[in-house]
Amino acid sequence: MRAFERLGACLFALFLAGCATRDLDLAPDRPDRPWNAPVRAGEIIAAPASPAPPSAGYVLPPNPAMAKVEPPPTLQAGHAYTLDELIDLAESHDPQTRIAWDEARDAALATGVARSAFLPELTASLIGGAQGGHQERSLAGAQGSGTSSGAASISAVSLKWLLFDFGGRDAMLDAAKQGSVISNIGFTAAHQNLIYRVSLAFYADAAARARQATAKQTLIDAQAVQAAADARYAHGEGTVVEAAQARQAAAQADYARIRADGAAAAARQALINAMGVPPTTRLTVADIPHRELSAEADGPIDELVSAALSRRPDVLAAYAARKASLAKIQAAKAEFMPKVFLSASGGYTTDNLRAPVLPGFGSEGAVLNLSGDRLGGTVLLGVTVPLFDGGLRAANLKRARIDADRADQQLSQVRNEAARQVVSAGTELKTSVAAYHAAAALVAASQTSFDSALAAYKHGVGAITDVTVAESKLLDARNTATDTYSNALSAAAGMAFTAGALGTAPPE
Repeated sequence: MRAFERLGACLFALFLAGCATRDLDLAPDRPDRPWNAPVRAGEIIAAPASPAPPSAGYVLPPNPAMAKVEPPPTLQAGHAYTLDELIDLAESHDPQTRIAWDEARDAALATGVARSAFLPELTASLIGGAQGGHQERSLAGAQGSGTSSGAASISAVSLKWLLFDFGGRDAMLDAAKQGSVISNIGFTAAHQNLIYRVSLAFYADAAARARQATAKQTLIDAQAVQAAADARYAHGEGTVVEAAQARQAAAQADYARIRADGAAAAARQALINAMGVPPTTRLTVADIPHRELSAEADGPIDELVSAALSRRPDVLAAYAARKASLAKIQAAKAEFMPKVFLSASGGYTTDNLRAPVLPGFGSEGAVLNLSGDRLGGTVLLGVTVPLFDGGLRAANLKRARIDADRADQQLSQVRNEAARQVVSAGTELKTSVAAYHAAAALVAASQTSFDSALAAYKHGVGAITDVTVAESKLLDARNTATDTYSNALSAAAGMAFTAGALGTAPPE
């Protein structure tokens, strides 16, 4: 008999092992062969791979439900969008700001969950059941049988209410509130990041369009030089080498124009991507009104650092996290204290039993019926005192203190990093503005040099090499001025962003 029992146990263990490993065939068969993904209704499912060989190698089968491209936002036809309008459009469509909003709402609901711990817990229960049986009996040679049945139900209402816990719930509520503050700060930070990201992309787009215009003008200038060289050659005043050099310069200018067109298209796509709108969106973007740039920030650097520390989202979030960690210490300490609770319950019970009485000889016997109803209630007021839990509460308290110390260090680190970023942003702003002013002077000088070289060449007193060199330097100077102006605008936006003051679009 024991041998059969052992055999049965072994078979049962083998059955369980087979159940645990049978789904291994859901994985690819080999590490060096494609996975022939099983598909049902156009969707990849968890099933053994198809026995047919894969036809597309390591390319997954398409899912038609994922092939739908999100339509672009509705735009005004022919309208050139300013930076402020682009930011407003981005804030309405960027998924990151929506995610930050959902996280803030979730944290607000977590505060409500913590607040619910102050309220009583009321539970209603209804339990019903039935029982039946059949029995064969024999007495003095006579056979008899009988059945019995019973049914019962219990209806109950119970109440549990924690009346006092030495501030544990208050501490957890405070921690939840700080979590909501952190999420709300994160929502604001997401919008600041979006404004900054779109602003930089807008300035880069403007710079790319300016480079595009410069390349077109350079091509026009090169074609004018080529026309002058061809005219001098036709009149016997120039050489074939000069005409070839002019054609070479024009070809290089045309190549630069093509490259500038491609860069402008890439910058426009980068702006669309920064806005968080579908990549198929087509925008008409307004030009940046030229404005004078100041190398000075809005006040001394010490005041800027102080203002940044008081309003930057990362600093305020770290400060709220520190307050939450202190509240969790109080909650951990409260676990060492007694708790006063109130418990009450009320119930209504019904039962009914039907069973045959032991029958007499030659008779059918009688049937016993028992039924009863009962209504009752209980109210308890008690105190629970934690005595021993294997060091769990002590460990939780130490962890809470460690978290608080870590929050202190993180707050200090965030404050120091914020101060460094503000100082660096101020230096970058001064440098970029100074570079722009220098580049503007360089453009003026390069333009004069090119005009003089071209006029001298047309009058036969200058060389074609002087014209091409001046033309190349003028192109470089124009592009440098374009880049430095864009960098200066980006540095101004970066200064406002690092100071935590970039709440709207920067002035154009």
